[in-house]
Amino acid sequence: MMEWLLEPFRFSFMQTGLAAAILVGVTCATLGAYVVLRRMAFIGDALAHTVLPGLVVAYLGGWSLFGGALAAGLLTALGIGWVSRRGAVREDTAIGVLFTAMFALGILLMSRVRSFRDLSHILFGNVLGVRTTDLAQMAAIAAGVLLTLFLLHKELELTSYDPTYAEVIGLSADRMRMLLLVLLAFTVVACIQIVGVILTSAMLVTPAAAAALLTNRLPRMMGLAAFIAIGSSLIGLYASYYADVASGAAIVLTCTAFFGVAWLIHSLRTRGAAG
Repeated sequence: MMEWLLEPFRFSFMQTGLAAAILVGVTCATLGAYVVLRRMAFIGDALAHTVLPGLVVAYLGGWSLFGGALAAGLLTALGIGWVSRRGAVREDTAIGVLFTAMFALGILLMSRVRSFRDLSHILFGNVLGVRTTDLAQMAAIAAGVLLTLFLLHKELELTSYDPTYAEVIGLSADRMRMLLLVLLAFTVVACIQIVGVILTSAMLVTPAAAAALLTNRLPRMMGLAAFIAIGSSLIGLYASYYADVASGAAIVLTCTAFFGVAWLIHSLRTRGAAG
Protein backbone atom coordinates (compact mmCIF):
# COMPACT_ATOMS: atom_id res chain seq x y z
CA MET A 1 0.00 0.00 0.00
CA MET A 2 2.79 2.41 0.95
CA GLU A 3 4.58 1.58 -2.31
CA TRP A 4 1.39 2.42 -4.25
CA LEU A 5 1.08 5.77 -2.45
CA LEU A 6 4.72 6.79 -2.87
CA GLU A 7 5.36 5.59 -6.43
CA PRO A 8 3.92 8.60 -8.35
CA PHE A 9 5.88 11.12 -6.28
CA ARG A 10 9.24 9.56 -6.99
CA PHE A 11 9.18 11.64 -10.15
CA SER A 12 10.18 15.29 -9.81
CA PHE A 13 7.47 16.49 -12.21
CA MET A 14 4.81 14.89 -9.98
CA GLN A 15 6.28 16.58 -6.90
CA THR A 16 6.34 19.96 -8.65
CA GLY A 17 2.82 19.42 -9.99
CA LEU A 18 1.48 18.61 -6.53
CA ALA A 19 3.15 21.66 -4.99
CA ALA A 20 1.73 23.90 -7.72
CA ALA A 21 -1.77 22.41 -7.45
CA ILE A 22 -1.78 22.87 -3.67
CA LEU A 23 -0.56 26.48 -3.93
CA VAL A 24 -3.21 27.43 -6.45
CA GLY A 25 -5.90 25.31 -4.80
CA VAL A 26 -5.44 26.89 -1.36
CA THR A 27 -5.32 30.41 -2.82
CA CYS A 28 -8.42 29.83 -4.97
CA ALA A 29 -10.31 28.18 -2.13
CA THR A 30 -9.58 30.96 0.37
CA LEU A 31 -10.40 33.74 -2.08
CA GLY A 32 -13.34 31.72 -3.36
CA ALA A 33 -15.02 31.99 0.05
CA TYR A 34 -15.50 35.71 -0.62
CA VAL A 35 -16.60 34.99 -4.19
CA VAL A 36 -19.32 32.62 -2.96
CA LEU A 37 -20.29 34.92 -0.08
CA ARG A 38 -20.69 37.90 -2.43
CA ARG A 39 -22.48 35.76 -5.04
CA MET A 40 -19.78 36.50 -7.63
CA ALA A 41 -19.35 32.93 -8.92
CA PHE A 42 -19.63 34.15 -12.51
CA ILE A 43 -16.58 36.42 -12.08
CA GLY A 44 -14.12 33.51 -11.95
CA ASP A 45 -15.38 32.12 -15.25
CA ALA A 46 -15.40 35.60 -16.77
CA LEU A 47 -11.84 36.45 -15.75
CA ALA A 48 -10.59 33.03 -16.85
CA HIS A 49 -11.94 33.67 -20.34
CA THR A 50 -11.07 37.36 -20.59
CA VAL A 51 -7.35 36.72 -20.16
CA LEU A 52 -7.45 34.94 -23.52
CA PRO A 53 -6.76 38.03 -25.70
CA GLY A 54 -3.80 38.93 -23.49
CA LEU A 55 -2.41 35.43 -23.88
CA VAL A 56 -2.84 35.45 -27.66
CA VAL A 57 -1.28 38.92 -28.06
CA ALA A 58 1.69 37.84 -25.92
CA TYR A 59 2.02 34.59 -27.87
CA LEU A 60 1.95 36.35 -31.25
CA GLY A 61 4.44 38.98 -30.08
CA GLY A 62 6.79 36.48 -28.46
CA TRP A 63 6.33 38.14 -25.04
CA SER A 64 5.71 36.70 -21.59
CA LEU A 65 2.42 34.75 -21.55
CA PHE A 66 2.08 35.44 -17.84
CA GLY A 67 2.48 39.18 -18.41
CA GLY A 68 -0.07 39.17 -21.22
CA ALA A 69 -2.61 37.23 -19.18
CA LEU A 70 -2.08 39.45 -16.13
CA ALA A 71 -2.52 42.64 -18.16
CA ALA A 72 -5.79 41.39 -19.67
CA GLY A 73 -7.05 40.11 -16.31
CA LEU A 74 -6.32 43.37 -14.50
CA LEU A 75 -7.86 45.40 -17.33
CA THR A 76 -11.04 43.33 -17.10
CA ALA A 77 -11.19 43.42 -13.29
CA LEU A 78 -10.72 47.20 -13.15
CA GLY A 79 -13.18 47.63 -16.03
CA ILE A 80 -15.86 45.65 -14.20
CA GLY A 81 -15.30 47.69 -11.05
CA TRP A 82 -15.37 51.01 -12.93
CA VAL A 83 -18.48 50.26 -14.98
CA SER A 84 -20.48 49.01 -11.97
CA ARG A 85 -19.16 51.38 -9.29
CA ARG A 86 -22.04 53.88 -9.40
CA GLY A 87 -24.82 51.31 -9.53
CA ALA A 88 -26.10 52.42 -12.95
CA VAL A 89 -25.02 49.03 -14.32
CA ARG A 90 -25.25 45.96 -12.10
CA GLU A 91 -22.05 44.04 -11.50
CA ASP A 92 -23.33 40.85 -13.16
CA THR A 93 -24.31 42.91 -16.22
CA ALA A 94 -20.87 44.54 -16.38
CA ILE A 95 -19.26 41.10 -16.09
CA GLY A 96 -21.42 39.73 -18.90
CA VAL A 97 -20.63 42.64 -21.25
CA LEU A 98 -16.87 42.64 -20.69
CA PHE A 99 -16.66 38.84 -20.56
CA THR A 100 -18.22 38.36 -23.99
CA ALA A 101 -16.31 41.29 -25.54
CA MET A 102 -12.88 40.16 -24.30
CA PHE A 103 -13.51 36.50 -25.11
CA ALA A 104 -14.65 37.42 -28.64
CA LEU A 105 -11.50 39.51 -29.04
CA GLY A 106 -9.45 36.49 -27.95
CA ILE A 107 -11.20 34.25 -30.50
CA LEU A 108 -10.62 36.85 -33.21
CA LEU A 109 -6.92 37.04 -32.38
CA MET A 110 -6.66 33.24 -32.19
CA SER A 111 -7.72 33.08 -35.83
CA ARG A 112 -4.28 34.49 -36.63
CA VAL A 113 -2.53 31.58 -34.91
CA ARG A 114 -1.53 28.89 -37.37
CA SER A 115 -2.61 26.00 -35.16
CA PHE A 116 -5.07 25.76 -32.29
CA ARG A 117 -2.69 23.26 -30.71
CA ASP A 118 -0.25 26.11 -30.11
CA LEU A 119 -2.62 27.42 -27.43
CA SER A 120 -4.26 24.21 -26.25
CA HIS A 121 -2.00 23.94 -23.19
CA ILE A 122 -3.17 27.41 -22.15
CA LEU A 123 -6.85 26.53 -22.57
CA PHE A 124 -6.74 23.13 -20.86
CA GLY A 125 -3.73 23.47 -18.55
CA ASN A 126 -0.93 21.03 -17.74
CA VAL A 127 -0.20 20.67 -14.05
CA LEU A 128 2.53 18.11 -14.75
CA GLY A 129 4.34 20.55 -17.04
CA VAL A 130 4.88 23.23 -14.38
CA ARG A 131 8.50 24.30 -14.14
CA THR A 132 10.39 25.38 -11.02
CA THR A 133 10.33 29.00 -12.20
CA ASP A 134 6.53 28.77 -12.63
CA LEU A 135 6.28 27.35 -9.12
CA ALA A 136 8.25 30.27 -7.65
CA GLN A 137 5.97 32.70 -9.49
CA MET A 138 2.86 30.98 -8.17
CA ALA A 139 4.26 30.92 -4.64
CA ALA A 140 4.88 34.69 -4.77
CA ILE A 141 1.31 35.36 -6.00
CA ALA A 142 -0.20 32.98 -3.43
CA ALA A 143 1.76 34.62 -0.61
CA GLY A 144 0.73 38.11 -1.73
CA VAL A 145 -2.96 37.23 -2.09
CA LEU A 146 -3.18 35.32 1.19
CA LEU A 147 -1.29 38.02 3.11
CA THR A 148 -3.65 40.69 1.75
CA LEU A 149 -6.69 38.63 2.72
CA PHE A 150 -5.27 38.13 6.22
CA LEU A 151 -4.49 41.82 6.76
CA LEU A 152 -7.84 43.04 5.41
CA HIS A 153 -10.01 40.16 6.61
CA LYS A 154 -12.28 42.28 8.83
CA GLU A 155 -12.83 44.92 6.14
CA LEU A 156 -13.56 42.36 3.43
CA GLU A 157 -15.84 40.34 5.70
CA LEU A 158 -17.85 43.39 6.80
CA THR A 159 -18.27 44.78 3.28
CA SER A 160 -19.32 41.31 2.13
CA TYR A 161 -22.01 40.83 4.78
CA ASP A 162 -23.24 44.41 5.24
CA PRO A 163 -21.85 46.97 2.75
CA THR A 164 -24.32 49.65 3.92
CA TYR A 165 -23.11 49.51 7.52
CA ALA A 166 -19.51 49.43 6.30
CA GLU A 167 -20.08 52.72 4.44
CA VAL A 168 -21.64 54.27 7.57
CA ILE A 169 -18.54 53.56 9.69
CA GLY A 170 -16.19 54.86 6.98
CA LEU A 171 -15.22 51.76 4.99
CA SER A 172 -15.44 52.02 1.21
CA ALA A 173 -17.32 49.01 -0.14
CA ASP A 174 -16.34 50.02 -3.69
CA ARG A 175 -12.62 49.99 -2.83
CA MET A 176 -12.90 46.60 -1.15
CA ARG A 177 -14.75 45.21 -4.16
CA MET A 178 -12.09 46.63 -6.50
CA LEU A 179 -9.34 45.10 -4.36
CA LEU A 180 -11.11 41.74 -4.45
CA LEU A 181 -11.37 41.93 -8.25
CA VAL A 182 -7.64 42.67 -8.55
CA LEU A 183 -6.77 39.74 -6.25
CA LEU A 184 -9.04 37.55 -8.37
CA ALA A 185 -7.21 38.63 -11.53
CA PHE A 186 -3.82 37.66 -10.05
CA THR A 187 -5.19 34.34 -8.77
CA VAL A 188 -6.87 33.42 -12.06
CA VAL A 189 -3.68 34.08 -14.03
CA ALA A 190 -1.69 31.85 -11.66
CA CYS A 191 -4.37 29.16 -11.82
CA ILE A 192 -4.43 29.04 -15.64
CA GLN A 193 -1.09 27.19 -15.72
CA ILE A 194 -2.54 24.50 -13.44
CA VAL A 195 -6.02 23.73 -14.77
CA GLY A 196 -6.26 26.02 -17.82
CA VAL A 197 -8.70 28.73 -18.81
CA ILE A 198 -11.70 26.40 -19.14
CA LEU A 199 -11.42 24.79 -15.70
CA THR A 200 -10.18 27.73 -13.60
CA SER A 201 -13.61 28.92 -12.44
CA ALA A 202 -14.38 25.47 -11.00
CA MET A 203 -11.27 25.56 -8.80
CA LEU A 204 -12.23 29.03 -7.64
CA VAL A 205 -15.87 28.28 -6.83
CA THR A 206 -16.41 24.56 -6.17
CA PRO A 207 -14.31 24.02 -2.99
CA ALA A 208 -15.74 27.19 -1.41
CA ALA A 209 -19.29 26.28 -2.47
CA ALA A 210 -18.88 22.83 -0.89
CA ALA A 211 -17.55 24.37 2.33
CA ALA A 212 -20.46 26.86 2.41
CA LEU A 213 -22.87 23.91 2.58
CA LEU A 214 -21.19 22.68 5.76
CA THR A 215 -20.67 25.93 7.71
CA ASN A 216 -21.76 29.56 7.69
CA ARG A 217 -18.70 30.88 9.55
CA LEU A 218 -16.24 32.49 7.14
CA PRO A 219 -12.90 31.38 8.74
CA ARG A 220 -14.16 27.80 9.01
CA MET A 221 -15.45 27.98 5.45
CA MET A 222 -11.99 29.03 4.24
CA GLY A 223 -10.33 26.19 6.14
CA LEU A 224 -12.73 23.58 4.79
CA ALA A 225 -12.40 24.94 1.26
CA ALA A 226 -8.60 24.76 1.49
CA PHE A 227 -8.82 21.17 2.79
CA ILE A 228 -11.08 20.22 -0.13
CA ALA A 229 -8.72 21.89 -2.61
CA ILE A 230 -5.67 20.06 -1.22
CA GLY A 231 -7.51 16.73 -1.10
CA SER A 232 -8.78 17.20 -4.66
CA SER A 233 -5.26 18.03 -5.90
CA LEU A 234 -3.81 14.89 -4.31
CA ILE A 235 -6.60 12.54 -5.42
CA GLY A 236 -6.69 14.09 -8.91
CA LEU A 237 -2.95 13.56 -9.40
CA TYR A 238 -3.21 9.93 -8.27
CA ALA A 239 -6.05 9.44 -10.75
CA SER A 240 -4.06 11.05 -13.56
CA TYR A 241 -1.05 8.83 -12.83
CA TYR A 242 -2.77 5.46 -12.42
CA ALA A 243 -5.72 5.96 -14.82
CA ASP A 244 -3.70 7.95 -17.40
CA VAL A 245 -6.20 10.82 -17.62
CA ALA A 246 -5.81 14.62 -17.79
CA SER A 247 -4.58 15.86 -14.41
CA GLY A 248 -6.39 19.22 -14.42
CA ALA A 249 -9.73 17.66 -15.30
CA ALA A 250 -9.22 14.95 -12.66
CA ILE A 251 -8.58 17.57 -9.97
CA VAL A 252 -11.71 19.54 -10.86
CA LEU A 253 -13.93 16.44 -11.05
CA THR A 254 -12.65 15.42 -7.61
CA CYS A 255 -13.65 18.87 -6.36
CA THR A 256 -17.10 18.26 -7.82
CA ALA A 257 -17.31 14.91 -6.02
CA PHE A 258 -16.48 16.67 -2.73
CA PHE A 259 -19.27 19.15 -3.49
CA GLY A 260 -21.67 16.26 -4.04
CA VAL A 261 -20.76 14.76 -0.64
CA ALA A 262 -21.16 18.18 1.04
CA TRP A 263 -24.56 18.65 -0.60
CA LEU A 264 -25.66 15.20 0.61
CA ILE A 265 -24.55 15.99 4.19
CA HIS A 266 -26.33 19.34 4.04
CA SER A 267 -29.51 17.68 2.76
CA LEU A 268 -29.45 15.07 5.54
CA ARG A 269 -28.91 17.78 8.17
CA THR A 270 -31.81 19.83 6.78
CA ARG A 271 -34.14 16.82 6.82
CA GLY A 272 -33.04 15.94 10.33
CA ALA A 273 -33.71 19.48 11.57
CA ALA A 274 -37.11 19.53 9.86
CA GLY A 275 -38.01 16.18 11.36
